[in-house]
Amino acid sequence: MCIFCCTFVAKMNKDLLYKELEEWYEVNHRILPWRETDDPYKIWISEIILQQTRVAQGMEYYHRLVTRFPDIQSLADADEDEVLLYWQGLGYYSRARNLHKAAQLMKDHEMFKLNNDNINNVATESYGEADRSTAREIRTPSVAKGKTSELLNPEHIFAALRSMPGVGDYTAGAIASFAFDLPYPALDGNVYRVLSRLYDCEIAFDTTEGKKHFRKLAEDLLDREHPRLFNSAIMELGALHCVPTAPDCSTCPLNTWCKALANNTVELLPVRKPRPKVRDRYLEYTIYITPEKTTLIHQRKGNDIWKHLWEFVCAERTGEEAIRREAKGEKILELTHVLSHQKLHARFVIKNVSELPEIPDTLVVSLSDLDNYAFSRLTLRAIEELEL
Repeated sequence: MCIFCCTFVAKMNKDLLYKELEEWYEVNHRILPWRETDDPYKIWISEIILQQTRVAQGMEYYHRLVTRFPDIQSLADADEDEVLLYWQGLGYYSRARNLHKAAQLMKDHEMFKLNNDNINNVATESYGEADRSTAREIRTPSVAKGKTSELLNPEHIFAALRSMPGVGDYTAGAIASFAFDLPYPALDGNVYRVLSRLYDCEIAFDTTEGKKHFRKLAEDLLDREHPRLFNSAIMELGALHCVPTAPDCSTCPLNTWCKALANNTVELLPVRKPRPKVRDRYLEYTIYITPEKTTLIHQRKGNDIWKHLWEFVCAERTGEEAIRREAKGEKILELTHVLSHQKLHARFVIKNVSELPEIPDTLVVSLSDLDNYAFSRLTLRAIEELEL
């Protein structure tokens, strides 16, 4: 940690800061289903959904997933294609594949037995009939270190979470604190923004150096007596109050301590590293349709975008080819779709044919059955706009 930040943390009246922040949270927080539970499975599902998704959009998918897959065993037992279908439209499909893979790896882990529905059974197994009340306390560090099994002490819980595919330091910290009330920081984009302004820190938070620096800040600032409440509060503060542009600093519960406010640098923070250049790609999809309303689709393979998702017959063109080539078909739709580092220029061409051509690695399906397959958001837009 830089000397300035270290000195500032040392001088800070943390107890008063905790009081102001946590009282603000109690009054202003949103009612969200994953905040109303300490089930690690449901909290994990919510955190994976919200990695690249706004709460408003993620809410529908959270309910959809936990309704169809109410526990880790049901998710582990499902086919990947079904998981992708329930994830369809949310984007960043590697999250769904990792979610499924992690469920298969962790379905028997002891920590996923620790939820409100079966806590008494775990208590009986771990402590005996006379000491069931202790089971609730395993979520606190002091008891976890002393009375739980080796698998359930805080270090092992965090290490197990961190070993799951698709789970990094942030997600592991979030689950550890929200499900078990363990003293681990949860650093999402909202928290990075709050911390960068609180300390007036100009280090880019998305660099290797920045991640280490801000993690140390978060660890030093964390309310270790109430980590779940503190992490919830500081994340909510970033989401609702310390917003990217024009935050209302006059009513912020942390304005007494905010160095960026004192130095008039709020709008300059946080600092990000320069973004990579966006690459243009040109995709041409052919949608063959027979009089019987059947078509061809194929599943994407390899390590390219949309792995294991379905699409219509596709050919990728170079920029010059895409510009020169004149598409011929009964109906043509051109769409643009922006990913994190790619801009996709797509052309969908409907071709009515008496019979489908023989194309390797394709599947014949009825147009009425397209809902049974997981497509990218780009292809879903085309299906909707072409009224297939």
